[in-house]
Amino acid sequence: MVSNLPTAAADRPRFVAYYRVSTAGQGRSGLGLEAQRDAVRAFTSSRGGFPPLAEFTEVESGKVNARPQLEEAMRLCRAYRATLVIAKLDRLSRNASFLLALRDAGVQFVAVDMPDANNLTVGIMALVAQQEREAISARTKAALAVAKARGKRIGGGPGPDAEAAARGRDAAREARKGGAVRRAEDLAPVIERLQAEEPGASLRRLADRLNAEGVPTPSGRGLWQAVTLQRVLAKLAPPPAA
Repeated sequence: MVSNLPTAAADRPRFVAYYRVSTAGQGRSGLGLEAQRDAVRAFTSSRGGFPPLAEFTEVESGKVNARPQLEEAMRLCRAYRATLVIAKLDRLSRNASFLLALRDAGVQFVAVDMPDANNLTVGIMALVAQQEREAISARTKAALAVAKARGKRIGGGPGPDAEAAARGRDAAREARKGGAVRRAEDLAPVIERLQAEEPGASLRRLADRLNAEGVPTPSGRGLWQAVTLQRVLAKLAPPPAA
């Protein structure tokens, strides 16, 4: 990762750059690493957001879903309410699971080659994925109905619809409960960096640094206070030993 965080201005657009290269030959997509950097830096300059807050380079392996640099880039985007910028809508952005994960992560992103198409692209891909899931669900329900009509035992207990609804309610509760914790985890690298730069700094001093760098508060409103930072640190603290 290449970081420009200490000098990042709080009043300009914030971008986090994400580059992707392949061990099998980064020129295969027609856009190598240097070309990606040139494109992204030119784009962020034109939008008043140069240099990016940070630049992440992913060297992809055969594991399609293993993108640790992307996870770090998205975490930084959430911490600073920044926009993830990529050079080109290629295999990465045509991957439905990637787009859905990006959408669910609450991260805005833009592609240099199609800067006005990204929100629409995400929506279309999400819609297609949703339709595919609904089609699979409908086929499953139809198969269960046919099996039941033929007298086959489907199983006891609540039906699949009730179970799915219960799982949905549980997931919603966990999402609300975990939202604050995830926000704290996103902020952790930023807070740790500030603590390393100023060992022994007070909560008030660290809060001032967060405000100076333009890091949004967990609620996205107001300024950092010592008590705000204290609450975040409390969420990051390990649970007490049993």
